[in-house]
Amino acid sequence: MKLQSSLLPQLQQRMKLSPQIIQSIEILQLPLLALVEHVQQELEDNPVLEEVIEEKKDENPKEGEDTAQIAEDNEKGNEFDKLGEIAEDWRDYYSQTTVRRNNLSDERDQKQEALENTAAKPMSLHDYLMGQLSLIDVPSHLVEACENIIYSIDKSGYLSSPLEEIMQSLEKPLPIEGIKEALKIVQLLEPPGVGARNLQECLVLQLDKRDTNYQLTRELLLNHLEDIEMRKYPLIAKKIGHSLEVIKRQVEFIRTLNPKPGSIFCDETIPYVVPEVKVEYIDGKYEVFLIDNTNLPHLHISSFYKKFLNENGSDNSTRQYIQKKIESAKWLIDAIEQRRSTLYKIACKIVELQKDFLDEGIPRLRTLKMQDVADIVGVHVSTVSRAIAHKYIQTPQGIFEMKFFFTGGFQNVDGSMESWEAIRQKLSEIVAKEDKSNPLSDEEVAEKLHASGVAIARRTVTKYRRIMKMPSSRQRREY
Repeated sequence: MKLQSSLLPQLQQRMKLSPQIIQSIEILQLPLLALVEHVQQELEDNPVLEEVIEEKKDENPKEGEDTAQIAEDNEKGNEFDKLGEIAEDWRDYYSQTTVRRNNLSDERDQKQEALENTAAKPMSLHDYLMGQLSLIDVPSHLVEACENIIYSIDKSGYLSSPLEEIMQSLEKPLPIEGIKEALKIVQLLEPPGVGARNLQECLVLQLDKRDTNYQLTRELLLNHLEDIEMRKYPLIAKKIGHSLEVIKRQVEFIRTLNPKPGSIFCDETIPYVVPEVKVEYIDGKYEVFLIDNTNLPHLHISSFYKKFLNENGSDNSTRQYIQKKIESAKWLIDAIEQRRSTLYKIACKIVELQKDFLDEGIPRLRTLKMQDVADIVGVHVSTVSRAIAHKYIQTPQGIFEMKFFFTGGFQNVDGSMESWEAIRQKLSEIVAKEDKSNPLSDEEVAEKLHASGVAIARRTVTKYRRIMKMPSSRQRREY
């Protein structure tokens, strides 16, 4: 049998996304700030794109202003417009020569402005500790160990490396006793509690030895921290030999200590939320507005390049390049308009379906699926998912991420659906109204919810309580 290769034509049908659709999908799922950045980049890369700058004009003449004078001014304005059209060919040359002549000064001005408007880098915990270390008298043979210990402290303020590992990293050998002495020096720095190796040591370092209750508080931290967490105050009082009131007072003081002393130097940036949709209650109904006009540039295609294509005499490669850029600009403008239209339609349906929430808050938040909105709007469910991704809506109840309104839930005893957020709200209200001297167990909370019409299991109550970071019944008990 002989094996050989050959070329055979084959006809197939395949579904393939066009570049326009891909661009439209990418722009649809971009949040507002990212979209503004993308448009600014396109304005720099595509010469045929221009930003429309709207100027307010006073159409009404002022009092005492002659109508003939206005007509004369308009005639002069028309003459200036004609002069501007004549001088259009000189604009590029003039702008290029001006840029070359003033390039150095403009560059300096831009750099200076950028430096003035750039936020200063916040001081880190390591820099703060090193600054304090340079101001105190440290024995020369311990300086390197102190610096290594400081740079081994994590963002919470705890020493993350064992002392033996720090000892091995030193260039100059130092015994373990010297490492411990260096650690004591670092632990004297601010904030109090920094350089601790565990929670107990961190809290003890924050105590004042001049306090009359120092020994009692220290004993509570070293030997009864778990009992304090479980609120076993009577047991602690019996073991130590102090009254319950004294134990409660010292526990309240312990609660004022900082378990993460390095957290005040946390350099994590807080996300800046910009809502794209605004809901207002006007004349007895909710109105939806898109509020991207103030941030998103208005784009149009330059008339200069449109005229250039209609003129003869330009080479074919230049015309193809400009035609390609014009098509790209049209796709971008169409994609942005389609994004606004899709977002507006979806937001209107969300407001219509969640009207009870807008009136009364989270207890009236209804269960809603993306497929339900997609069927009403007439788009695919993936389009709804992309349209609401990382986008926020401003409502009379507050600012929410748009995906907040799409939630599942439970079926009540009467057959109606209850959203998860509404059930969590009810759970919080039940716990807030309980008798703190005899707090409700998860089983009792589930029974109260069932009495209100919510069929929910005990394990589900436990799950939600932990998600909400709500302590258990023993930890909520007060004596």
